[in-house]
Amino acid sequence: MLVTGKEYDLVAAGHICLDIIPEIPDTGARTMGDIFRPGALVNIGPCAISTGGPVSNTGIGAVKLGVKVAFMAKVGDDEHGRIIRRLLERSGSSEGIRTAPGVSTSYTVAIAPPGIDRMFLHCPGANDTFTADDVNFDLVARAGHFHLGYPPLMRSLYENEGHALAEIFRQAKAAGATTSLDMSLPDPTTPSGKAPWSRILANVLPHVDVFLPSMEEGFFMLQPEDFLARKKQHGGGELLDHISPDECSHMAGVFLDLGACMTSLKSGHRGYYFRTADASTFTRMGAARPGDPTGWSNRELWCPAFRPARIASATGSGDSSIAGFLAAFLRGMSLEDCLRTANCTGYQNLHALDAVSGIRSWAETVDVLDRDALTVIDPHVDAEGWRKHPSRSMWIGPNDPSA
Repeated sequence: MLVTGKEYDLVAAGHICLDIIPEIPDTGARTMGDIFRPGALVNIGPCAISTGGPVSNTGIGAVKLGVKVAFMAKVGDDEHGRIIRRLLERSGSSEGIRTAPGVSTSYTVAIAPPGIDRMFLHCPGANDTFTADDVNFDLVARAGHFHLGYPPLMRSLYENEGHALAEIFRQAKAAGATTSLDMSLPDPTTPSGKAPWSRILANVLPHVDVFLPSMEEGFFMLQPEDFLARKKQHGGGELLDHISPDECSHMAGVFLDLGACMTSLKSGHRGYYFRTADASTFTRMGAARPGDPTGWSNRELWCPAFRPARIASATGSGDSSIAGFLAAFLRGMSLEDCLRTANCTGYQNLHALDAVSGIRSWAETVDVLDRDALTVIDPHVDAEGWRKHPSRSMWIGPNDPSA
């Protein structure tokens, strides 16, 4: 039984696109340049076509986990937009999908060879003009929780220091919903990458209950110059293995000081870092606030990821993990169980080519957590003040009252 007591448990809003995902066989190549060379013919497998972006990935994932979802996004009056609407209608309510004439629907070609970090060819389309005018706040009021994802890929939401984004969350809070915000990593060379993200977050986070960026996204948005210098130092690769627990504690502390009640730093194979504010801040959360504030207050945990037997694709793995987190959160579960569920649905995602077909039902997911011999990946939490959880395969941070 979900705790919201509303017509919809969740509104999944923000970025939507049509994903085109060719299956690329494992040739042993470990760089994109080993596969894609000028003049070469590259044999690939079948193509998956699905909705993509957090509206779809998190929303449909949540539906599969037993959450009643209303989708909210903007598409163009074109064939791609009609495909998106049809696909979403199979999973939940498309009442919040707005069709805008004269703009193109967003689409993405996802290039995800096995063993190589994925690459996306992306057309932003209607996402760039999404504002508060495209949000049906009457529909938000009929839901317990409002989740929005990927403002760095939505021009109107990062322009003007995030004024439109802040307005969306202000009105969602006024409608009575608990709120969460997911991010994406901006390309530093684009207008999004040059936007003043620290100021944007200062404007937005007072209206956000659960902030769900990745470790790299948080680092970039708070310290873009240091982020780029660190990337250069490590050859342009991911920084997940090069960000310390102390740095995570600092970043999370900044996000809480800016107004969020709780925040993640999603970190792929290192799992989930999570930190929360004092229970006094929970009084401003909406219909889906934690039923046991004591168990959520002033927490700092690091929950390791599960090791998959194989990886078909990592497309949408972060979105899938958020679907798991919210499905558990909306059931009133403990923070520890929410984090383990998030890692489990992220783990399930890795076994499918697209972003949603790997997600199992709620009952199956609980069974996987209870019965399957899942192996955790060591997140290398070796900083002072961290210790193993007494009964769970996770670590407790120095800012946690039980530490």
